[in-house]
Amino acid sequence: MKNPARHRNIGISAHIDSGKTTLTERILFYAGRIHRVREVHGGDGGATMDFMDLERERGITITSAATHVTWKDHTINVIDTPGHVDFTVEVERSLRVLDGAVLVLCAVGGVQSQSLTVDRQMKRYRVPRVAFVNKMDRTGANPQGVVAQIGEKLGTTPLPLQLPMGREANFEGVIDLVRNEAVYFEGAQGEDVRRDAIPAKYADAAAAARNDMLETLSLYSDELMMALLEEREIDEQEIREVVRDATLSREITPVLFGTAFKNKGVQELLDAVVNYLPAPIDREMTALDLKKQRQTASSDANGDGAPRGPERITLSNSPGDPLVSMAFKTVVEQFGQLTYFRVYQGRIEKGGQYVNTRTGRTVRFGRLVRMHANEREDLDKADAGDIVAVVGVDCASGDTFCGNGIECSLESIFVPEPVIRRSIEPLKRDGADKLGKALERFRREDPTFRVNTDQETGQTLIAGMGQLHLDIYVERIRREYGVDCLVGDPRVAYRERPTKEVAFNHRHRKQTGGSGQYAHVVGRLVPLPDDAELSFEFVNEVTQGRIPKEYIPATEHGFKQAVEKGPLCECEVVGVQVVLEDGTYHDVDSSEMAFRTCAFHCLRDALKQAKMALQEPIMKLEVEVPEEYQGPVAGHLASKRGMITSTEARLGTSVILAEVPLATMFDYANELRSMTQGKGTFSMEFARYGQVPSSLQEEVIVRRRAEREGRLAAV
Repeated sequence: MKNPARHRNIGISAHIDSGKTTLTERILFYAGRIHRVREVHGGDGGATMDFMDLERERGITITSAATHVTWKDHTINVIDTPGHVDFTVEVERSLRVLDGAVLVLCAVGGVQSQSLTVDRQMKRYRVPRVAFVNKMDRTGANPQGVVAQIGEKLGTTPLPLQLPMGREANFEGVIDLVRNEAVYFEGAQGEDVRRDAIPAKYADAAAAARNDMLETLSLYSDELMMALLEEREIDEQEIREVVRDATLSREITPVLFGTAFKNKGVQELLDAVVNYLPAPIDREMTALDLKKQRQTASSDANGDGAPRGPERITLSNSPGDPLVSMAFKTVVEQFGQLTYFRVYQGRIEKGGQYVNTRTGRTVRFGRLVRMHANEREDLDKADAGDIVAVVGVDCASGDTFCGNGIECSLESIFVPEPVIRRSIEPLKRDGADKLGKALERFRREDPTFRVNTDQETGQTLIAGMGQLHLDIYVERIRREYGVDCLVGDPRVAYRERPTKEVAFNHRHRKQTGGSGQYAHVVGRLVPLPDDAELSFEFVNEVTQGRIPKEYIPATEHGFKQAVEKGPLCECEVVGVQVVLEDGTYHDVDSSEMAFRTCAFHCLRDALKQAKMALQEPIMKLEVEVPEEYQGPVAGHLASKRGMITSTEARLGTSVILAEVPLATMFDYANELRSMTQGKGTFSMEFARYGQVPSSLQEEVIVRRRAEREGRLAAV
């Protein structure tokens, strides 16, 4: 039986092009999982974990890939995640089920925009991490600057456990401050790790760095503080225990240095994963007890007590208890769906039957496999702490599966809202069925990829996190399904928001012979604040049975239908609170249908009086250009209604951070390339929704109406 304390589930996460996949390739090589190193941009077929043709051609990671390795009697499940913000849901759902993470930072770029996003995701799921400052061999490497940025930008205490020996082309290795030794990586591919005395030229710097490390750690350990005050020799094990405890409590981030491409520092990182990141038994996981929740709801409904919060249970991490597991990723294949599972409690057995607590259906797990990129190894069972895949189970990402004797639900995965929409149709009519199958598959696999049909025009619309996100799916449809598609211009996901409170008093009366329709609602439309968690709130203040209880849900449904399309340009309406205060009904003519229809028309009329404002997605932009181009690039962003929030100089390179409306950014890649002679790079992610300037609002509304009329005419 395996020892759960010798198990690690980690993710490799970072900003794009920080070297995650190259690092993962070295981890596989040094752990003996592969016997030949392949490069992301090499001519040898690409890295092991980038197994899709598109990933190898573009040199980027598109989907997260899982594997497992063994290192010093520890089993490590590794998930390599994408760096590009368009595929952020892959990072999101991976971090949801992982126990620890490696945050990879470029020694030149430091903490970049996507590093901040990944940091937020790690904090959301309370994932401890170690930081690996990669690319120490690059010109402009600044390890001390990166350590400072970790503290300033990520709001955590960085703890360098190593001191780099040299940098750029002179990077020789690292000094292990815990063991007080110099570490060199020799051999053709750095496979031979040699430990030696610290060279005299680094002795003073190493002593100062070790003293800083111990002083930082003394803040988290009274025993260590006493040892420093008494000037007692502190042994290696004592330091490791304090570092581990402070890392698990997420009070510090241990920092290591190296260069994966030049094969230096990776083995020391693996040691840090084993020594400092948590085993499954080190993390307390809870789940919502659905059985107790139903009992509580029943007693509350019967007036047996004051309403109570949701009941939660602590999971045991024991294979002997009933199964609790989460399906965190689905991949639809030719012969069925492949579903990735994290086992939190109990054991999954091949051929076993388990309950999907979302649907209530019992499902048989016919084939159980352990993944290595796109290769599979058949298993008979998987215990608590394992990450495995099951073939042929029909479910959705975020579903909880339980065994006999327990009924609970795990916290689901956070899914960001898409910000860009495009229309799609097959070039040839006979490709419609294949396109439909492709879109349904990708919709099930990726929660941020949305597919819907415009009811008026019949157009199929796809929505995603960015232009690259949608371009990748269109290319996959062409390659994997043989369907060439015509894709419409990008459409920004505008929203409409009321700015003025409106009282309503609406009566719906219809007589057509026999029983008619009658409903009457009275209340207020109240604008919600910009930072409200919900986009729509319904408040029922009806008393004395003025509207019977059975009609209230139908009334709420009618209000919700009304906010699907706003009065300005038929965009989604957000920031609406509807307060239902009064109304009347008729014993014969009133019905759920009547109240739903009444509420719908009532709110549509009220929205027209609520001084609606149009809102647009605002993107957080990070542009990196040579210093001589800073002025023109900043001016160009200003012309796009961009607001520059900060600029930073890094060794001849200028980094510009700005907030810019998405509507102005669709061809920015080409524009930046031409402005900087191909030397500029940028990354962009959704930040928030902001109000469209009043001078532009009418222009957007007119354009949207013209587009809609054009589509209707085409139909």
